[in-house]
Amino acid sequence: MQDISEKEIHTVFDVTLFLKAIHAFIEVAGGFVLLFISQTTIVNFVNFFIRDEITEEPTNHILQYISQSTAHITGSSKTFAALYLVSHGIINAGIVIALWKEKLWAYPVSMVVLGLFGVYQLYAYLLNHSYWLLALTLLDALVLVLVWHEYGVLKKGKNAKIQ
Repeated sequence: MQDISEKEIHTVFDVTLFLKAIHAFIEVAGGFVLLFISQTTIVNFVNFFIRDEITEEPTNHILQYISQSTAHITGSSKTFAALYLVSHGIINAGIVIALWKEKLWAYPVSMVVLGLFGVYQLYAYLLNHSYWLLALTLLDALVLVLVWHEYGVLKKGKNAKIQ
């Protein structure tokens, strides 16, 4: 079995950061959209895209879950979801930018932040069993492990330059 090189690990790190950047953008955009559109518009939009599938397959649990979830987004839960998306997206974008710039302080900060988000997301998953949330939590866990690895590599490199 061939060992994975540091270059390959760094490439995976860059790819996951890119995915986190896309995710951050989608969260911020989605949060702002959620803030400014009505619950009826959300339900109509989602139902427009899934109505044919539900008609063909009325027992599809995923589609039923999506339809029911959008129907329950109201008032304070809608505001909370929007603010959570915007703040989570902005924080993630900041982390990604700082990590791409190899700011040494960003590595421990991002590990703490990703860890806290992960704990909260697992708690939220236990409440609503959202597979999307679980997938995002797994992505965050992968990023956290890669950040920890990159931090070690970066610190070794900086220490080697000092000596």
